[in-house]
Amino acid sequence: MVRRRVTVVLRAMASAAAAAVMVGGVSMSAGAQGGDPLSSYLWQKRILLVFAPGASDPQLREQRRIVAAADGAARDRDLVVIEVTGTGPGDVDLRRRFAPGAGGFRAVLIGKDGGAKLSSDTPLAAERWIETIDAMPMRRQEQRRQGS
Repeated sequence: MVRRRVTVVLRAMASAAAAAVMVGGVSMSAGAQGGDPLSSYLWQKRILLVFAPGASDPQLREQRRIVAAADGAARDRDLVVIEVTGTGPGDVDLRRRFAPGAGGFRAVLIGKDGGAKLSSDTPLAAERWIETIDAMPMRRQEQRRQGS
């Protein structure tokens, strides 16, 4: 299930061309900027990277449910979700960078600066990633600009 405004799904491609990113059913090349599937989000979006052994993993399904229930909060915080369930080059690179040694489930919150801010081997409760994001200096700046 792909949430148009929130969920971005990363699936490995068989070729060495890195990966394809599905956004609302539209395929874009993730390798277009040096092979880093996250580079287009730098300074633009926060990312919840969700690593799972497969698309039907029970913890992945639970994380999807949590994010879907907090859709408005995710949009307000410029959060996209990238599911990493394959073994292609793009997926392997993301696992090496953000979930070393994790063959199972792991959720990692990535800030707009590209740094890992929060990591868990169980699905992240919405309250936890919301509080973490709201404590970030960039988020506080955004809130001041919005007058909230």
